[in-house]
Amino acid sequence: MNLLKRFKLSRELSRMEKKAKENPSPSTFVDLAQAYINLGWIDHTLRVAQEGLLLFPRSESLQKVHRYALMNQLKRRVEELGQKIAKGPTAELYRELADVYKEMGDQGSLIGTCVECLRHFPDDTETHLTLSHARSLTYYRNLKAKDGRELIKGLLKVIEIEAGNLPAHRMLANLFFRIGAVKQAREHLHYLKQHGASDEEVLLLLNQIEGMPDNEEDPEQLLSRVEERGALMNRSLGGIKKQKAVATEEAISGIRDGLSKLLEQEGVLKAAYIRGSKALVKGDIRSGKDPFLKTVRVIGKAAQRATRRMDLGNFSKGVVHGSFGNICICCFGDVCAAVQCSQGTEVDDILVSLQELVAGSLFVGAGKGN
Repeated sequence: MNLLKRFKLSRELSRMEKKAKENPSPSTFVDLAQAYINLGWIDHTLRVAQEGLLLFPRSESLQKVHRYALMNQLKRRVEELGQKIAKGPTAELYRELADVYKEMGDQGSLIGTCVECLRHFPDDTETHLTLSHARSLTYYRNLKAKDGRELIKGLLKVIEIEAGNLPAHRMLANLFFRIGAVKQAREHLHYLKQHGASDEEVLLLLNQIEGMPDNEEDPEQLLSRVEERGALMNRSLGGIKKQKAVATEEAISGIRDGLSKLLEQEGVLKAAYIRGSKALVKGDIRSGKDPFLKTVRVIGKAAQRATRRMDLGNFSKGVVHGSFGNICICCFGDVCAAVQCSQGTEVDDILVSLQELVAGSLFVGAGKGN
């Protein structure tokens, strides 16, 4: 491109950019994005589409342009990573490539990349977990026994490499429960609980299998039965949550007693049990606008959102230190219990009591239905 053509192109693009900003509409952004597409400038195309969607999020034409640009950018990234892997394969490069395929929605290539990585790096637990997540989607969609066997084999391999890998124990517990392997599910759930991972999901499943007889068939037989039946033996975690009974009269009475006992502990000034917009309180709390209640609501929600976004699982408990003393918080789902105590107070026992209070309130009603 000679200097004159480059100048004319730059001037036309500047005019279109200015028009999109001064008179924004889906068509002005699409026209500008199309100009960049014609030039092969995918990064600029993606930028324009993203800017347009901020103003017109429901525009189908902008969504199509954005998808086109994103896919082309990801394809370019696939080529770059492929070249790097050809020169010097590492587990990190394979994992990054798998993440790109995941973003593209290419399940087959994601699985293929993980399988290839494990040929070179058979003990890479992160790749085993990525592969297991992908295979779990496949298994829960078609319920083929072969896919279930591969999923279990991969997760057991992770535990063989790293016995304390909690995500692998969690996935196995959920899978075994769903196919009816109660004995195996219970073993992994108890392991999670013993190692400090007893969040809402673990406690829900433990409560669900309490009293259920151990399976006489091994997981291999159960996988075959599920395939023949065309349905899993037990409900999903989401289905269990819909059925759980929260805050019955008996539970509310237990919550009040639990808060009273917390307030009796040395150093505890205020105690609260919060579910949604409602709260049960004990101590020097004058109204729903009490700073302690506001602080607990904000911290609980913020911590839960942050841990989920960072793919760390569910936030379960924590301590906030300040000039006011300590605020101990325990959360399970939309339920939160907390206390404010003076500086120097030992908080370990308080956290245990809070966790027991919340868990008990969740399962009093549910336990009666089993």
